[in-house]
Amino acid sequence: MSGFNDFAIARALHVFAVLIWIGGVAFVTLVLLPACRALSEPAGQLDLFERLEHRFAAIARWTVLLAGASGLWLTWRLDAWSRFAEPATWWWMHGMVIVWSLFAVMLFILEPFVLQKLFQAQARKDPLGTMARIQRVHVVLLTASLVVVLGAVAGSHGGWYF
Repeated sequence: MSGFNDFAIARALHVFAVLIWIGGVAFVTLVLLPACRALSEPAGQLDLFERLEHRFAAIARWTVLLAGASGLWLTWRLDAWSRFAEPATWWWMHGMVIVWSLFAVMLFILEPFVLQKLFQAQARKDPLGTMARIQRVHVVLLTASLVVVLGAVAGSHGGWYF
């Protein structure tokens, strides 16, 4: 037995965090939002979405923090900083940082301080339009996330360069 392997632990924590985080985004986008939008009462759609999504938001915050910390550790541990100078080969590393940054800003700044109030005000005027906008944003974020995840898995195993 070789003992403590910080690299293996960091990689496992990174994959775990991304799995829970992006898997949750997929659930919200592909299951929760369509179920909410299927409700007949427009005001009830946003109410149900906010109640259930609020429960996931705390999980998303922790997993985004864990993904960021473990990703930073892995980059440091591998001394992989030079990869950021080669975006054609290592595009997925840039993608991970961009997707992580978008979610970090959304979860820690925009959602609690801006979006909550904005969506509530918009929902009073146009509840169906507000839910449609929320769903479109989630589809874009999920699509970008999945492209980056696929690229990262393939790229970290020696393939899929543009």
